[in-house]
Amino acid sequence: MTNESTQGTVFVQTTLKVLGGKWKILILWHLKDEKKRFSGLKRLMPEITQKMLIQQLRELEKDGIVNRNVHSGVPPKVEYSFTEYGLTLKPVLQVLCNWGENHLKHVQ
Repeated sequence: MTNESTQGTVFVQTTLKVLGGKWKILILWHLKDEKKRFSGLKRLMPEITQKMLIQQLRELEKDGIVNRNVHSGVPPKVEYSFTEYGLTLKPVLQVLCNWGENHLKHVQ
């Protein structure tokens, strides 16, 4: 295995560690154009449990990809959006979307 291939493996593993799982990329897709409230994200993904959505958002926040903004009030309002660093994923998300579209055409 070449050094470039070994490094590439490390980089792909790192990407999967941050974005892997069933929900993170879908969460990011929904946040790519505008901030969303927790309840709005939950509505867009009815199959995800509240506990899993919270966990995934916390991990994305910990990795510096998503901002969590709490607005005081009754009830308090929590909004999620991309960090500046997280915005670097927007072109990646679009490429994944395009690939998915092409794949659906390919398998039909």
